[in-house]
Amino acid sequence: MKFSDFNLTKNSDGLLPVVVQDSVTLKVLMVAYMNEEAFDKTVASKKATFFSRSRNSLWTKGETSGNYIEVVSMYADCDNDTLLLMGKPCGPVCHRGTVACFDTPQNEGFIRKLQAVIQQRHAEMPEGSYTTHLFGKGVNKIAQKVGEEAVETVIEAIDGNKARYLYEASDLIYHLLVLNEQMGFSLEDIERELAARHK
Repeated sequence: MKFSDFNLTKNSDGLLPVVVQDSVTLKVLMVAYMNEEAFDKTVASKKATFFSRSRNSLWTKGETSGNYIEVVSMYADCDNDTLLLMGKPCGPVCHRGTVACFDTPQNEGFIRKLQAVIQQRHAEMPEGSYTTHLFGKGVNKIAQKVGEEAVETVIEAIDGNKARYLYEASDLIYHLLVLNEQMGFSLEDIERELAARHK
C-alpha cells in the first residue's frame, strides 16, 4: 500500500488530516497529520506515525510512552483529502493520560470492548475466569443462562423495578455475547442482519 494508491489530496502544507478511531470500540481517539513519509512509515511498521507541525518532524505515536496505536485499516474520505485510521491503542492516547483526546463518555463503545474480552477468553481459556467456565460447559449451559437472565429481566420489567431491570438486562447482554461467541458470531454479524432487515 502506497500513499499514491489512495489518490489523496494533501493540503497546502503537503499534509493530510488523519482521524484516528479505535477499531474495537469505534471511539474517536485523536486527530493528527501525515505527510507521505509518515504514511509510508505507518504502512511499513503497522504503527500510527504522524508529522508533528510543532517539531517539524515525524513521530510515531507511543515512541516515548509505549502507548502505540496498532493500525488495523485505513480509509480515504469521499474527497480524498482526509484519512480515517482505525487501530488498536496500547494504552491511553491523549497526553493527559485519557483514553482519547476528545472528552466523550469513557464507557463509549464498552460493549464492543467486552465482546473483545469474551473472544480473548474463548481463545485462551484462562483458569479462574467465569467466562472460561461457561465456555467449558458448552452451548447448552450458556443457552440456559441466557434463558434464565431473560426471564429475570422480564420479571423486573413487569415489577417496574428499574434498578434491578438494568442489572438483569446487563447480565442478559453479557451472557448473550458469550453465546454469540460460542455460536461463532459477533456484534458485527448482528448489525449486518439487522441492517438487512431495515429496508
